[in-house]
Amino acid sequence: MNLKKNPFDIRYKINPVLGFIAMFVTQDIVLRFFFSKKKIINKGFKIPINSSIILAPTHRSRWDGLVLTMAMGRRVSKKDCKFMVTKSEMKGIQGWFLKRLGCFSINQLSPTLSTLRYAIDLIEKGEQLVVFPEGKINRYGRKLVLKEGLFRLARLATKKTKTVSIIPIGIAYSNPSPRFGSQFCLSFGQPIFMNSDLEFNIKEFNEFLYEKMINAERIALKNVDR
Repeated sequence: MNLKKNPFDIRYKINPVLGFIAMFVTQDIVLRFFFSKKKIINKGFKIPINSSIILAPTHRSRWDGLVLTMAMGRRVSKKDCKFMVTKSEMKGIQGWFLKRLGCFSINQLSPTLSTLRYAIDLIEKGEQLVVFPEGKINRYGRKLVLKEGLFRLARLATKKTKTVSIIPIGIAYSNPSPRFGSQFCLSFGQPIFMNSDLEFNIKEFNEFLYEKMINAERIALKNVDR
């Protein structure tokens, strides 16, 4: 991973007014009326108390961020989801809104030191950092080699905090391209606890995480009849 310095500060606080409006519009109007059925499966899952958290969901649609925020956002966990997204998603008007809703961008091939420090700072403070390990929308769930960033971030964060809870999540829709009246289901897997003593290498960890994500997604798929 090639690191480079960046003179610009990428720390964006969530605008409280815009955040409230976005939460109301997306959760109480858009998700409520666009999808005919919404299901969250946790099977006894509990948010680790006072834990450093990384959410690791499958990435099947642009709806994923809204669905995840409904399942783990402020109304449920009392915390906002802070999304790490690609640079292309932070352009134009969309980027203006995303910056003010807690998102920040990363160059996957050459992340800046300021971006990594910011992400680690979020983890250390117990914020909910969302990283899509597949790195892009993978609509039909083809097997991909997971990106290395999540593992590297978590390992770096263990130098600042004792344990990082990585939560694998499966998200599924009744249609690969969700349309009006579709169903969605989100399923939580059991957390993976990473600390400085973990002996996995990147490849082993990513294979383990991928299996956990896909197992969670299989449960979600069954609940949307796919």
